[in-house]
Amino acid sequence: MENYPAEWEADVVLRDGGTAHLRPIVPADAEALSKMHEAQSPESVYLRFFAPLPRLPKRDLDRFVTVDYRDRVAMVMLVGSDIIGVGRFDKISATSAEVAFNIADAHQGRGIGSILLEHLAAAARDLGIRKFTAEVLPQNRPMLQVFQAAGYEVSRGFDDGVVAVNFDIDPTARSIEVQASREHRAEALSVRTVLHPTSVVVIGASRKRKSTGHLLIRNITSAKFTGDLWVVHPEADQIAGVQAYPSLGDLPGKADLAVIAVPAESATEVVQECAAHGVKAVLVISSGFAETGEAGAELQRQMVSTARAYGMRVVGPNSFGLVNESEEISLNASLAPFLPASGTLGLFSQSGALGTALLAAAKKRGLGISTFVSAGNRADLSGNDVLQYWEEDPATKTVGLYLESIGNPRKFARIARRVSRVKPVVVIKSDLTGRELPPGHIVRTSSLAPNTLDQVLGQAGVIRADTIHQLFDLAQVFSTQSLPAGRRLGVIGNSAAMATLVAQRARAEGLHVEAEPVSLHPEVEAETFQAELEAMYSREDVDSVVVTFTPSAGAQESEIAAHLAEVAARSKKTTVACFLGIQGVQDELTTHLNEGEGSRVSHTVPSYVGPEDAVWSLARATDYARWRGADHGRFLEVEDLDDKGVRSIIESALSKAQPGRPHQLERDQARTLLSCYGIEVLPHITAASVDEALSAAEEIGYPVALKAVSSTLRHRMELGGVRLNIDSPEELREDFQAIQETISTLLVDEDPRVDVQAMAPPGVPCVIRAGEDRLLGPLLSFSLAGDTTELLGDVEHRVAPLTDKDAEDMIRSVKSSPRLFGYRGLPPVNIAPLKDVLERLSVLVERHPQILELEIHPMVATVTGGHLLSVRIDLLTDSTRIDSTRRLLS
Repeated sequence: MENYPAEWEADVVLRDGGTAHLRPIVPADAEALSKMHEAQSPESVYLRFFAPLPRLPKRDLDRFVTVDYRDRVAMVMLVGSDIIGVGRFDKISATSAEVAFNIADAHQGRGIGSILLEHLAAAARDLGIRKFTAEVLPQNRPMLQVFQAAGYEVSRGFDDGVVAVNFDIDPTARSIEVQASREHRAEALSVRTVLHPTSVVVIGASRKRKSTGHLLIRNITSAKFTGDLWVVHPEADQIAGVQAYPSLGDLPGKADLAVIAVPAESATEVVQECAAHGVKAVLVISSGFAETGEAGAELQRQMVSTARAYGMRVVGPNSFGLVNESEEISLNASLAPFLPASGTLGLFSQSGALGTALLAAAKKRGLGISTFVSAGNRADLSGNDVLQYWEEDPATKTVGLYLESIGNPRKFARIARRVSRVKPVVVIKSDLTGRELPPGHIVRTSSLAPNTLDQVLGQAGVIRADTIHQLFDLAQVFSTQSLPAGRRLGVIGNSAAMATLVAQRARAEGLHVEAEPVSLHPEVEAETFQAELEAMYSREDVDSVVVTFTPSAGAQESEIAAHLAEVAARSKKTTVACFLGIQGVQDELTTHLNEGEGSRVSHTVPSYVGPEDAVWSLARATDYARWRGADHGRFLEVEDLDDKGVRSIIESALSKAQPGRPHQLERDQARTLLSCYGIEVLPHITAASVDEALSAAEEIGYPVALKAVSSTLRHRMELGGVRLNIDSPEELREDFQAIQETISTLLVDEDPRVDVQAMAPPGVPCVIRAGEDRLLGPLLSFSLAGDTTELLGDVEHRVAPLTDKDAEDMIRSVKSSPRLFGYRGLPPVNIAPLKDVLERLSVLVERHPQILELEIHPMVATVTGGHLLSVRIDLLTDSTRIDSTRRLLS
């Protein structure tokens, strides 16, 4: 259809965890819209149309479904082929529109109005509309509540029996907070539907014992699933001892979760059948989808779009399965024939093979899990969704994820930052830039260096691990110990060599060994070791302890382990151990203490294969404790941000741009745009001749700087493109001619003009970049100017928006930052202006995704302030942001 905005289509999660499809209305929707209207109660019809209207007249119906997607816009929400909600706006001026909604009675209370408002507002902003108005009857409290609860600044008026509502639709801090909160509740509930089924049906199982379906049934029954378990098979009476039924329609009840193990080409048909019989979620074990090529990818798209359209979430395809160890559920719908014990570790894996390895490693180390999800091709349910669930899951204390790719890294960082404030999140390192993808993973790519995402996840408090081994090393600490109170470490053992290794590694990892390590005799007696343990744990200058023990002719390992477990439990200081022959969370290092009201609680000291592993894990736990306990700062709150001015400049520039290609702002436009955000660039005058340059210098005042306009030479002093501290006309004449000679020699076809600019005071030149990365969204970077910094990659990145602490952390984290703080006797510079510019730019690129790249090169930081000497801004004709101001499944 001509002008149909396909980019407005979206799959969404509703308040109750179900899914629906949202898209612009089309004329073919007339029948479905009429059907929805006729099913409405007389009261609902009156509240929408202010009059009784049992049927929509054909003229009105045609008008409702025929829109131009510019001045008249309408969107429908569908489950299957049924419309369950419609929202629309009609332009009443260049920047305002009247908005209206109609929600099906049978679907009231599912948050449909709120989602439609988000998507209509986003579409309206794309069209230059900045304000919505609505006329609502006073008794239509649900609709008034939709407007009020959205987080916008709403004004009301009452006239002639109607409430007139007006509000600006530019996102506010409150509206963004409301959107994130609703997204969290809906997505967490949708995952709970998957992980807490009361009934499960297996589809595609055969009577062959070695078949995938047969194994799944055996694993579910072996785990003693507490709900109902059924099997669909067209011929068998039972499979693996479980009653079988010919079809879903023959089941004795509705299934919450369908486990599908049919060939890929049959999956969509099976999903449609599940939808017709009220199944809430599907787990697709089958392979043969996107991992096999484009034909399989198309099968995957069909299956997922069908499931979402009918309100179901999909785990997989090509999934290893899922597990919930809760006593109330006890579900092992996976291909793992064995499981770890019940515990507090939540595990997520995108790889089936590594899913097996994760469960095996947890079992071997004695670590219990709460839940496990294998996403396979991650066609629908993702790590972002499961994080939303784990954030408030009381059974999960530590989160571990193996991620081969991230479809929406900015959303992941946003959610992870929130989760990390209440429980540790550990990610096994893989390529997350999108350049090295396993088969079946479809994500965008980033042009940034691989360490960029490390920095972004560090900003969110996420702990990176290189291997499964490291993941479980960390899980041992987090699952058994309280967080370290500080960096001061005590070391005790019966080997001087081991104590030295521990102390050296601890200092290398940033821990402080202030107490002298205690090295006991290799054949120390148990009583002596216990006394030294008591002394170590009583020290006030020790926050955490590493204990090593090597078996000898003296005390028995079991004696020392028992003493250590009890002393460590009573002290509550973070403890890790290195006992040869004991790895993980084992009974040998476990004790049970009475903790009031007759309850006995077990405490375990985790043991590691080697001292390096023990210290590394303790150091990462200490880093995390420090991050979690830190003040993470506040977002910028100022009144001098002129977004209307910025939009005007961007829209004017893009009206002349070529679609699909970056468009560079004129330099004066770039300076004006920054001034809209309270950021001023030192003025310059461009000269085409010596005489013009002399006149400009007289106007600006000596001393001045000369810079080639050519982008190739503009910042290249070593190539002769920049001359500084010019004090006189004679010097200016000589330097101007030298620059032009360089241009004519090296760059025959480039702009020969030269900028004359006032000299900034002496200081440290810095480079600040901000803009839109295809994968990460709005991103900022900071570095010190110079080839050395760029060649060595000494650049820090953070996602927007930044808090004041984020901005300061960026500045202090570059390896060359000592130059800002008094390096080799230089006076420390004032970093407050750098922080201010970073914070303002973070808001700018967050609110204006058309800014592809903004580069300030350089900003000179001085003892008293900061001076911006040059800015370049490139724009995008279309926003490509994944994590936007409208909720959608991605």
